Amino acid sequence: MRAPRSIACWLLSCALLCGGTAIARERIGLASYPVKPIRVITGSSPGTSDDFFARALGEELSALYRQRVIVDNRSGAGGLIGNQILSRANPDGYTLGLIGVTRIINALMREETPYRVLDDVVGVAHVASITNVLAVTPAISVESPRQFVQHARARVGELNYASLGIGSASHLAGEVFTRAAGIDAVHVPFRHLSDSFVEMVLGRVHYAVLTLPSVLNSVRDGRMRALAVMTPQRSPALPEVPSIAEYGLPEAQFDSWSGIVAPKGTPRRIVEQLHSDIVRVLRKREMRELFARQGAETMPESTPDGFTRLMQSEYLRYQTLMREEGIKSAREYASSR
Repeated sequence: MRAPRSIACWLLSCALLCGGTAIARERIGLASYPVKPIRVITGSSPGTSDDFFARALGEELSALYRQRVIVDNRSGAGGLIGNQILSRANPDGYTLGLIGVTRIINALMREETPYRVLDDVVGVAHVASITNVLAVTPAISVESPRQFVQHARARVGELNYASLGIGSASHLAGEVFTRAAGIDAVHVPFRHLSDSFVEMVLGRVHYAVLTLPSVLNSVRDGRMRALAVMTPQRSPALPEVPSIAEYGLPEAQFDSWSGIVAPKGTPRRIVEQLHSDIVRVLRKREMRELFARQGAETMPESTPDGFTRLMQSEYLRYQTLMREEGIKSAREYASSR
């Protein structure tokens, strides 16, 4: 009778040992994360606001983790390429994404996408809220949105506006302003921000609605003129530039955001560690000041679940906006050009 009891005790001891080993391994894994470089994919080109945020965060996290945080710019197709790569990445915490509202808009403007906009990723941290700017080429002698609208209405179909691709946030922002102002203009998509800037400086592209971090240096050195920020109030980064609401066009308001996501299936403990470390970075005074100088506000009070809910609510918001405004899909734009 003692033998079975001994065997039972032995089996119980093995089970407890294995369970303890599994828990220990899990704790060791969490404590040692990351043990290799982390890749942060952004669907934006260098020089854009998302690229700026990704690099600012990456530098701080590299110092914290003593591991390289590599920003991987995968621009093209309005961010479609980068989002596809992100959605198919291994959910191990070593591939993350710095996304913005473009991920939502791109999916809404396309009949099919190679990723599921809300289901393929989980929120990690809401990084920034971003002001957009109505910027015009200096080749047009206007000093206010009112003058610009009068100038454009007198030239039906002659003006054009730039974006960073069909389905990008800058595309929808430009479309919203164009419709609110009653302008008939041609949409010109670019793959790279720098290319659109060259065309604006040369006067071949007339205006764009872009994020403030993207255009701030060009505005300050006179390569383009900022006529309004697309928010209810003025921006501390450009206090002399009025808000679009001051000119009686509140329906043209357009704000943006950026945040970190991970592929669906990433272990919750890694998501929570990343969130905690990113929030620690965002709360630094120097980071708040750096973002503010670029026309953005850090969002250190967010949570992973809160950022996921923001993405869900933004999807519904822009879905409604595009339906009510009759904004075309990407295929309709391509066929009409």
